[in-house]
Amino acid sequence: MGRVGGGPWWLFDFDSFRELLETLLRNKTRSLLTGFGVFWGVFMLVALIGGGDGLKEMLNNNFEGFATNSAIIWDQPTTKPFHGFRKGRYWDLTTGDVARLRAQVPQLDVVTPVISKWGVQVVNGDHKYNANVKGQLPEYAKVEAPKMYYGRFINEMDIAQQRKVCVLGKRVYKSLFPGSGDPCGQLIRLDSAYYSVIGVNYAGGNMSINGSADEAVIIPISLMQRAFNMGENIEMIAITARRGTAISDITPRIREVVARAHDIDPTDEKAVMVFNTEVLFGLMDNLFSGVDLLIWLVGIGTLLAGAIGVSNIMMVTVKERTTEIGIRRAIGATPRMILSQIISESVLLTSVAGMSGILFAVLILQMMEMGFTEDGIVQSHFQVGFWTAIGAAALLAALGVLAGLAPAARAMSIKPVDAMREE
Repeated sequence: MGRVGGGPWWLFDFDSFRELLETLLRNKTRSLLTGFGVFWGVFMLVALIGGGDGLKEMLNNNFEGFATNSAIIWDQPTTKPFHGFRKGRYWDLTTGDVARLRAQVPQLDVVTPVISKWGVQVVNGDHKYNANVKGQLPEYAKVEAPKMYYGRFINEMDIAQQRKVCVLGKRVYKSLFPGSGDPCGQLIRLDSAYYSVIGVNYAGGNMSINGSADEAVIIPISLMQRAFNMGENIEMIAITARRGTAISDITPRIREVVARAHDIDPTDEKAVMVFNTEVLFGLMDNLFSGVDLLIWLVGIGTLLAGAIGVSNIMMVTVKERTTEIGIRRAIGATPRMILSQIISESVLLTSVAGMSGILFAVLILQMMEMGFTEDGIVQSHFQVGFWTAIGAAALLAALGVLAGLAPAARAMSIKPVDAMREE
């Protein structure tokens, strides 16, 4: 029947621990099914937290390096008549619009033009690739940050001297240089002209202006305008706002500056398109908040259901052990001893099942993480943080105590005389 007395209940006692195990193993099936409820609840909570973090990282990787306070401007046919011009008129952005925005909209931090040419054949020896050639300024890196694997990005000297240099995207680099290695300093051919490779951009984001960075070859914009006879026309203007300024607040002013220079109605939103990325990033933040809320609701709800199951089973156990508890009380066991016995059984069952759930969840998350690797680099981390695991363990201990309170109170209310009479 085990010992009655002993030291403080919070100190480890081997005899007490053995007695707890014997009690729980007396009905293995019931203990196993009860523990499984806690196991599943903890597994769901930890797996959902780790999986949710991995999902958020995957989504964030799609926007990696892209400025959150940015916008993209491009031209489309007019939809309103203005100054004698009919609607449906075609027009083009020019480098003059870049200067106007810089001068007339002081809230802007970066204003940089973008031009591109699709389907340009890039050749290195026997290796070829049809790439998207982009003409950019060095400050474009503040809008879409490059991730340089080799070399550097274009700089001001490249622009001023119209150097024949280029930066390769990851897919272009792997196609032209299948043997890997640093390609900087080597010459490649774009159409009929040769360019020196100065860097390799491994930016992995899927959000790009005028095509993916993976498939792009970046050259100085001044050189591209001359090499491809593009004149002063540009395709897009990328902008970022200064700290504390929302793009949406200055969008009407941006549209007005560009529209009036081309005799376009300043209210013609479809003619002067301004795509505000702040809206997109705001939607992503709301999505992440919703995912976090759903994860915690489902996880904690499942965990509470398991704890309630533990409490119910402990109540049944106490009822079955009425005589045993009554005899303990008759030979001198204090209510505190009975309380510690029942709560210890609840905490032990909850802890063992819960820690097993944590370990199993971590194993599953690790297997998921191994499936999201590229070039030996983990792309998304499906794991929980150290403090999250500690918090889960603390939550388990608290639930174990709570689950044992009602059964313990029932056990403490048992009187020796009633127990003997039931026997």
